[in-house]
Amino acid sequence: MKVEIQPDVRDLASQLGAGVAYALKVLGGQLADDPDMGRPSGLPGILTVTVDGDLFEDCPDLSVGYIREPDRIEIRFLRAARTTEPSADAPHQQQAGDQDAPADSAAAAITVREVADAWQRITRWLQRDAPDSYAALRVGASPAAIAALEGDLGIRIPIELCVLWLLTAGDDGVNGGGCLPGNEVLMPLDAVAATYRLKMESQAREDALNADHPENDRITVWKPTRIPIAALGPDDSTSGLYLDAANGYLGRWSRYNEGPSEVLDTLVTYLEEAADMLEAPALATQDKPGLLGGALVWLSRIDPAQEDRWQPLAG
Repeated sequence: MKVEIQPDVRDLASQLGAGVAYALKVLGGQLADDPDMGRPSGLPGILTVTVDGDLFEDCPDLSVGYIREPDRIEIRFLRAARTTEPSADAPHQQQAGDQDAPADSAAAAITVREVADAWQRITRWLQRDAPDSYAALRVGASPAAIAALEGDLGIRIPIELCVLWLLTAGDDGVNGGGCLPGNEVLMPLDAVAATYRLKMESQAREDALNADHPENDRITVWKPTRIPIAALGPDDSTSGLYLDAANGYLGRWSRYNEGPSEVLDTLVTYLEEAADMLEAPALATQDKPGLLGGALVWLSRIDPAQEDRWQPLAG
């Protein structure tokens, strides 16, 4: 059984401790002999295994996530882990009689791979060409943190968003802008929860007013299934993107409760298109990527004072 370790996982391993790379090598040998040694993560197609850091010099306890395929294993996720982290906290943990569990696990596994592949294309480009933007990305969230957010929101977080947050739990941005098209940032989980509460409160106020209006005149500014995922910047939450858990499509939200606009992209499509624009900027139509020093800056929302220093990407 072939075991592959993704480059970003190797990079993170070097940051966690000098012995982590060796621990992963040992784990790779164990997985080659026993591909199913991990436990279900709650995400179809992904298993997790814990590494006891005491067995290796300069190595913390590790939580490692991998994809199991018929002829190979791909190690996708790595983080320092507490040995006491409860596995039952994993998001989407299927319980007996859970009627909301994904009916088509094969399709869900494909979604997991598509999100991971698209995000890896973006982060590889950032690491090579925009190191400042790459450094601004936060490490992935733990399954327990995502499960806690799921409980806070009171809705099931779609698999594709869980996978993205496992890879990166937010973007701190560079000079007020993030790495997503339009210089938007992937929101940290606490900002997601805070924005969701504000939007639900806005809808509650509208509901009180709607009670005195005919049904056709009632205003909807927010739906409980909408999860805010991106904002204009780390310090600018006036507007951004949401993912509707009910239909899987993205839309735009605003603090000022303008009517939301459907983007009509899935998260997978959105990330793939962002990666395409970085890898083939000459073909980019929705936005134009460029560089300001070591940071990725998209032309659509560039600061006019910086435009003369902005370098469009070639290729």
